[in-house]
Formats: sequence, structure tokens, C-alpha cells
Amino acid sequence: MSEQTHDLPETDEEWRDLLTDEEYRVLREQGTEAKFTGEFVGKDDEGTYVCAGCGAELFDSETKFDSEGSGWPSFYDAAEGSVELRRDTSHGMVRTEVVCAACGGHLGHVFEDGPDPTGQRFCINSVALDFEDADEA
Repeated sequence: MSEQTHDLPETDEEWRDLLTDEEYRVLREQGTEAKFTGEFVGKDDEGTYVCAGCGAELFDSETKFDSEGSGWPSFYDAAEGSVELRRDTSHGMVRTEVVCAACGGHLGHVFEDGPDPTGQRFCINSVALDFEDADEA
């Protein structure tokens, strides 16, 4: 996992100062961006997706795939130890929430309808991610 880009905030106010309103709504309040509005939905550049909240490495572009219209960036695997999975019963559904293991930020959800080799589809909000281009590394 890459190093975090900054010290983690300790208070809600510090998180609000660090994040944009939309990043805060998704990462700290478990919000969801509208389908097909995120900047990474169709991105296919080589690189690494990191947490917009803390800079921790989350997904490699090699695991990104076109989820045929889901509307959010999709990955079939996460970097080892980078995410935690939690039961989510909000909105009258039972889903598995994906959070950043480093800062606890809400990233999205994982479903069991992804491609090989894992069969998983990590459906992630673009606003919860930043991208580090392999060409600029």
C-alpha cells in the first residue's frame, strides 16, 4: 500500500476542511454519486487509483473493467489489505460496503457478479478516488 499523502484528520471539522463537499458526502456520509457522472467511469489509462481522503493505494488499473452500464468505475480486485468490507442494510437492501482500510472512508459496494478471476465487482464512486498515472510515476 502506498504511503498516505497527509496525516488523517481527527475530527469531523478537519475532514470538512480537507475534502470538497461532494467528497465529504460520499467518503464520510456514505453517499453515492449519480450514475455515469464520475470522471473515472470510462477511464482506461494505466496507473493506480488511491483514496481521495487519505491517498492510500486501493486499485490497480489492470483490475478495472467495463461493467456494461453500471455507471460507476468497476474493479475485480483491490490492492491487498487496502479495503475493508462491511454489511450495509441501508435503503432496505443488504449489500457489502467497501471502505478504505486506512481512513474508513466509504468507497462504494462490492457485488458477486464480476468477471474472472475473482467474480467480484467493486462498484466504486469516482469522487472517492484519485488517480496516479503510471507514466508520471
